[in-house]
Amino acid sequence: MTKIADPTTKEAEAKPVAATDPEPAPKEAPQTETPLESLASICTVLAVGLFVMTFIFQNFEIPSASMVPTLLIGDHVLVDRVTLAPQTSWAPFLDYRPVHRGDVIVFLKPNPETPDLFLVKRAIGLPGDRIHLRQGIVYLNGVAQNEPQAGKPAYDGDPQHAYNPYRDDFPSIPASVEEGATASWALEMPAHIEGDDLVVPPGKIFAMGDNRTESLDGRYWGFVPQENIVGRPMFVYWSFMTPADQIDKTSMAERVGFMGHILLHIFDQTRWKRTLHIIR
Repeated sequence: MTKIADPTTKEAEAKPVAATDPEPAPKEAPQTETPLESLASICTVLAVGLFVMTFIFQNFEIPSASMVPTLLIGDHVLVDRVTLAPQTSWAPFLDYRPVHRGDVIVFLKPNPETPDLFLVKRAIGLPGDRIHLRQGIVYLNGVAQNEPQAGKPAYDGDPQHAYNPYRDDFPSIPASVEEGATASWALEMPAHIEGDDLVVPPGKIFAMGDNRTESLDGRYWGFVPQENIVGRPMFVYWSFMTPADQIDKTSMAERVGFMGHILLHIFDQTRWKRTLHIIR
């Protein structure tokens, strides 16, 4: 005869089994980080961040109009410090390469008149290249360059944009302090002239701003030593409308005043469309 299970019986039979189960183990108290361990964690994060921002990336602010329209006054850019750096044995996995014509580069200005001054320009000529300008058009190794981003002389009522023989037919007129060149470049430039061309020597780069009529560039202070190159700007991470004369306001009161201006107008004067703008 098949027995039908009685649920009340099974429940009764289960009770003594439950009674014999071992008592649950007491919960362990959660482990807390000691102050020393917390400090060590913070120091590690800071050390890694400092390494990255010192040796791999660095942020710069654009203070002048010499690279308009590629870079605007008030653009804050992130600079790659690795790609154009000399290759090292301790980090062979990094992507190293030499400077290419057309690269936008950040470098230390190569003359003693203004030491430790960072500039951003476009690499126009590499070692061995022959360069001259005619009416503001760059001729590289005898070929006129198509540079849609480069400003040309114009008769628009602004005397800064008008044709200037030294600047726009470079290097047909010798460099001189009267023309705005540095004293050291006025002495050095004749040694690099062959015919109508300026010839870029080994280990040097000839760089110019995109805003050619308003850029104090290699035409006025010479070549960029390759060891002076800090890196290449990758993209704009923030851009704020900044007056052209802000670079000349160096007093503490003026700086604090502009910081207050930024706080008040950070939303309506930020150029939101330039956020993450790739620099080419």
